Amino acid sequence: MRDPAFSQLPRHVAIIMDGNGRWAKQRMHRRILGHEEGANSVREIVRCSRRLGISHLTLYSFSKENWQRPDAEVSGLWRLLKRFLRSELQELMDKEIRLCHWGDAEGIPDEVLADLEHATRLTAKFDKLVLSLALNYGGRQEIVRAARLFSQDVLRGKYRPEALTPELLSTYLFSSGSPDPDLIIRTGGDQRLSNFLLWQLAYAEIYVTPTLWPDFREPELLLALEDYGRRERRFGKTSEQVVAELAPALDSNR
Repeated sequence: MRDPAFSQLPRHVAIIMDGNGRWAKQRMHRRILGHEEGANSVREIVRCSRRLGISHLTLYSFSKENWQRPDAEVSGLWRLLKRFLRSELQELMDKEIRLCHWGDAEGIPDEVLADLEHATRLTAKFDKLVLSLALNYGGRQEIVRAARLFSQDVLRGKYRPEALTPELLSTYLFSSGSPDPDLIIRTGGDQRLSNFLLWQLAYAEIYVTPTLWPDFREPELLLALEDYGRRERRFGKTSEQVVAELAPALDSNR
């Protein structure tokens, strides 16, 4: 498939990968089979993002709330992640993709955490694409964690309380060092954030598709990127201000 020419490409795409269970139910399969097919979507979307030149891709892989699911499904998800980490590690290295983990390490099964840490160490020097997996992650919990870490630094004398700014608090988040997402995609049709990147998504463009995650492949990603390219990102400004700021850059390209 030939890549289209995008008027603007997001630096950072975040995806809520929803619909694996419904996909399986529609086919009268066990839910874990939907997750297994969803892993194939992950593989294709990572490859496509790398080829297009998207610099950051963040995938909502396992939320704090997902622990409430049946034990068999939770165990199956961790087994699937472990298998995925082992099978994809060589490709991540070959394509110079850095793997990052956003979320709490505590609670992740030891054998899965060991593979996750191994993969993040081996890929730490790469920068062609930063692939962040939000695992054992919750947006509210992340903000509380950041506040606690800042409070600890205040008690140590590193900062005074009034030194806190949005920029400083951002350095205590799991996403520290990464740009905020430009585009968030939610598959499966539901129109909510589900406790995902509540701080970082303040000005992200939102794209919701009814396509279930196992069916979300390269053509669906390209549609989302084309839609993003038609958006006007104002960040609280007026359209006239945005146009005026872009004018010098447009003139220089003529």
